[in-house]
Amino acid sequence: METLIGIFASWLVLSVAVWIAATVLEGVTVRDTASVVVVAALFGVLNFFLGWLFFTIFAIGTLGLALLLAFLTRWIIDAIILKIVDSLTDRISIKSFGSAFLAALIMAFVGSLGQFLLGLAGVATV
Repeated sequence: METLIGIFASWLVLSVAVWIAATVLEGVTVRDTASVVVVAALFGVLNFFLGWLFFTIFAIGTLGLALLLAFLTRWIIDAIILKIVDSLTDRISIKSFGSAFLAALIMAFVGSLGQFLLGLAGVATV
């Protein structure tokens, strides 16, 4: 039960992060509130299944440099996954990779802050 609550808490944080990124950036548009939740779920699932694969490919392709620059690598991978989500659904529109890159940065910041605040409240997130 605790794991299920953690998954929903993480989903909520990611949904807020997507909404803030779409609100702040002109190049990112989400249709409506329901779309924010769907986009967050799709992003989370793709990040879970593809994030590690992309990170491994980046690490091998850069001869380990990606491991040294893990934050930057993760940021680029999140932007790539955002663009994949954009291509899979019409619920989000991202005009350029630059917009996806900035959205990924905002989402990382808001997500980290949200996870931290939930941790302070005693909610274990996944």
